[in-house]
Amino acid sequence: MPTLTNPEKVLIVYYSRPGENYWYGGRRTLTIGNTELLVRILADRLDCDVHRIEAVDPYLSEYDATVARNVREQQEDARPGIVGGLPDASGYDTVILASPIWNVRPPMIMSTLVQGLRLDGKTILPVATHAMSGLGRAVTVYAELAPTARIGDGLAVRGEEVAEAASAVERWIGRAIPDAR
Repeated sequence: MPTLTNPEKVLIVYYSRPGENYWYGGRRTLTIGNTELLVRILADRLDCDVHRIEAVDPYLSEYDATVARNVREQQEDARPGIVGGLPDASGYDTVILASPIWNVRPPMIMSTLVQGLRLDGKTILPVATHAMSGLGRAVTVYAELAPTARIGDGLAVRGEEVAEAASAVERWIGRAIPDAR
């Protein structure tokens, strides 16, 4: 698929977790996380920069252990540390924040990210993979953490359907980043 011409400067920052994942009511072990696969589809269609974040204390590959940690982090309003530095978002118009949705919101590492980036005047586009909650509270969470940014239309793709999401991604790009045509 050809890359769309994009006069806007776009940065994709994402978190993705491989390992045991929810899969149609059961579990499946993924060598590449669903969000990373979705980001690859996006990056193939946009002229953009991509930055992956990782937790200082990595999430375990076991699904139930990750769920338990996530619940604890949400209850504590935790801000997990991020390995290495954050990208410099100052040269970008649009920042796509891509992550899974865990317990109806982005993982708490995404809160660490958003609070650490300078997003004043930027357009944030939430992108999420999920089991059943769509974007969940991502729009609200990002709006609260980056009140001077504009939150644009988000994209939510069910984790099990990411491999077939190319058409949905292209339609979303046409709506969310119209200058990308």
